[in-house]
Amino acid sequence: MRVLVGISRIFVGILFIISGLIKLNDPVGFSFKLKDYFAPEVLNLEFLVPYALVIAIFVVILEVLLGVMIIIGYAKKFTLWMLSLMIIFFTFLTFYSAYFNKVTDCGCFGDALKLTPWQSFYKDLVLLVLILILVLGRKHIKPFFTKFSRTIIMFLSFIFCLFVTYQVLQHLPYIDFRPYKIGANITKGMQMPEGAPKPVFDYHWKFEVDGKEKIVTTSGDYPQVPGGTYISVETEEIQAGYEPPIHDFSIEREGEKYTEAFLAEDNLIVIIAYNLQNTEKDGYIPVKEVTDEALKKGYKVIGLSASSQEKTEALVDDYNLNFKFYFCDETTLKTIVRSNPGILELQKGTIMQKLHWNDAKDLQLETLTTATPNLDIPLKRKLDSIAILDQQYRKLMHVSNEERVRLGQEMGLTEEQYNGDLWSFQNVIDSTNLTFVERILNTRGYPGKSMVGEPTNEAAWYVIQHSSDEVISKHLPTIKAAGEAGEIPFRLVAMMEDRHLMWKGEPQIYGTQGMSYDEDNPFIWPIADVENVNKRRAEAGFNTTLEEYAKQLFGEDFEFKLYTIEEVEALKNN
Repeated sequence: MRVLVGISRIFVGILFIISGLIKLNDPVGFSFKLKDYFAPEVLNLEFLVPYALVIAIFVVILEVLLGVMIIIGYAKKFTLWMLSLMIIFFTFLTFYSAYFNKVTDCGCFGDALKLTPWQSFYKDLVLLVLILILVLGRKHIKPFFTKFSRTIIMFLSFIFCLFVTYQVLQHLPYIDFRPYKIGANITKGMQMPEGAPKPVFDYHWKFEVDGKEKIVTTSGDYPQVPGGTYISVETEEIQAGYEPPIHDFSIEREGEKYTEAFLAEDNLIVIIAYNLQNTEKDGYIPVKEVTDEALKKGYKVIGLSASSQEKTEALVDDYNLNFKFYFCDETTLKTIVRSNPGILELQKGTIMQKLHWNDAKDLQLETLTTATPNLDIPLKRKLDSIAILDQQYRKLMHVSNEERVRLGQEMGLTEEQYNGDLWSFQNVIDSTNLTFVERILNTRGYPGKSMVGEPTNEAAWYVIQHSSDEVISKHLPTIKAAGEAGEIPFRLVAMMEDRHLMWKGEPQIYGTQGMSYDEDNPFIWPIADVENVNKRRAEAGFNTTLEEYAKQLFGEDFEFKLYTIEEVEALKNN
């Protein structure tokens, strides 16, 4: 019995210490797991959710200390009672999770070692037996060291736990066991390897045969049951398939997906604020400083949040942030970084740096060839707001009623706004935007990428493009000069010039403008020297031919036909 108690004592102690230290490395992650257990559909202890982090810290520190205490023989009676109570509670919890399939990962070893619910339960059963041996053979638990030495060891262990807790809460975990660790590529993490095992299911088909129920099990094929009447079918997973380590990462905004585009970006800074309801507001002061600096050094900056667009835009206004937020799943964002807000540097989807907002000043960024050291941050922010307003009601004009309601609510608009006279609302915005943009054009020239960076350099162009031909003809020379100087993409200049020519009743140059005098007969506005139009389009920066562009504009069934100005006039008169 003495030997059995000695082995159990060391095994239990080491296991508790290892399990506790792994969770102590990431108490925030363990608190997320506790919130899963507190959920209504599990233990229904929602009142404990606000205290999940405090409970997590208490539990993991106690776990480490109990491991030390049982090994050195400190406070034997108290230690055995606490070990017994803890293992009984966790054995019940893991059985409940496994039997009812409520929480699929107990979090016993954090992200370092994933256990299924039943594996967790069996592990706790083994510990329960070992702790029972310790209780029955407690007389054989002899303390090591002197009483004073044991007290010092416990005091130092407690101070060590507090120090580790403080460090990982104020910064980030020492060791990152998650699939989003530094050096990981998000795109590769989402891919299925060739030959990866697929899930295997049994299909239990229920039939009625001669007034009795009969169940036939197959691997998927519909069974032949003579004289049987089909009732229902149930599926049972008998073998899980391979699941990529990253399987729920996506970036969206206003119904559009940006995941592939951003994961292909070089030099991308990502600010993660998974939930603005409990984000650290003080964190946005250093975040603004480093993101403004990143923009000047040539980096692109975006935010990711699971909160609504209305809330993220309010945050941007409150802290004068110079980037916009996109939507991403909250659980995914919590997994990526244990800081709210947190900071990432991505290079083509590979995580190069990951920082807590407290360490924002440690973000190491090179000055890129695309750097804009004289970036006018206040003007950039104003133009970014104008770019959003320029599209506020336009994006609602050509969608279904259901999509308009969804987008309108996502944008924080009232029912009267997204169901009202959209053109009237947009015209009021356009007038205000034009006043501001013309003042900048008249006093400072075109606000191009050297002044406000990309893609903000396109904001003024959109405002002019959506105005009258009188305004376009007034500012077209300035915009042409900006395009020739590389301050804006020249394809935008081409589009504006084509629109100006169309409104003058002259042939366009690049084939960017379409027209329709009735809904059933759209056409491409007449083009000068159409034989060389695709060459001109390529030189201007377009990546489609005229024929491809026309189909994008009017649908795959559209057949391009070249019209003359006279033929267009005839169509108009008819």
